[in-house]
Amino acid sequence: MPPEELAGLALSLGMPRFAGRQLAEWIYKKRVTSFAEMTNISLRHRALLEEVACIGRQAPIARADSKDGTRKFLFAVGDGAHYVESVYIPEGDRATLCVSSQMGCKMNCLFCMTGKQGFKGNLSSAEILNQILSIPDSDRLTNIVYMGMGEPMDNIDQVLQSISCLTHTQGLAMSPKRITVSSIGLEPGLSRFLEESSCHMAISLHSALPEERLAMMPIERAMPIEQTIATLRKYNFSGQRRLTFEYIVFGGLNDDIAHAKALLRLIRPLNCHVNLIRYHRIPQVDLPSTEEAEMQRFADYLNGAGVPTMIRTSRGEDIAAACGMLSAQHKAK
Repeated sequence: MPPEELAGLALSLGMPRFAGRQLAEWIYKKRVTSFAEMTNISLRHRALLEEVACIGRQAPIARADSKDGTRKFLFAVGDGAHYVESVYIPEGDRATLCVSSQMGCKMNCLFCMTGKQGFKGNLSSAEILNQILSIPDSDRLTNIVYMGMGEPMDNIDQVLQSISCLTHTQGLAMSPKRITVSSIGLEPGLSRFLEESSCHMAISLHSALPEERLAMMPIERAMPIEQTIATLRKYNFSGQRRLTFEYIVFGGLNDDIAHAKALLRLIRPLNCHVNLIRYHRIPQVDLPSTEEAEMQRFADYLNGAGVPTMIRTSRGEDIAAACGMLSAQHKAK
């Protein structure tokens, strides 16, 4: 619950209003896992809380460590019937956690392992926040990215509620500048996110040519990328909020200068960045990876045209934790 709702819960149980602040401090600042640890709340009120609520914390049930320092965590969700993965990525003085927002995904993008497992349900805000609060390195986190399993805009209510808890001064008090949410452009969630949040936005693009994008991303039929660009143009990305386009580069498919020019034409009206991402092969999908030199030429062209572009470093590929590789389908057994 966001701190305002914790105050309402306290009042409904006959507790003083300030008990809401106490609950928020115990949950988000001191990060307790039980009401019994809340020693400045009376025993009677702790017993009442125990009857009607739970903290919502569950430790990960498995962990995999990459040779590059990346760690992948497996969480049981949905009353323990399903599983999601999140990825911890340390880098110098930064520590980023890539969190999931759904059990599986409906979008079925060709290159993404999560979509291959189908959709099992939305995560609650508690299940999203639990990924952040319950990993061993939680107190070292500097950045959160909603780029794990699922399409965040397809679960916009719970995503926004989790962001409220992350950014509230009585919550985790994170700056919105430390949070990035990725989407393929799903409406009406995209517009709601842009209106109700000031966190960074990342759009999964992968081709500026509609027919090619449709071949990889079925969403293009219902919500064309030009429509997404028109929506983005209504908002200001020149201040604290950053807009990034994520572009997985496939060899011989979308990695030549003609595609770079098409991308430039599409996004030029926007103040934005481009992240180029290496394709990480997944089972039963015959898509080619590109050469490093081709990626660099693509990046050089966009940078030369004034669009800040970087090649994102792959992390955690050896433990299936890199972009597009998350899937908990096989974990139930």
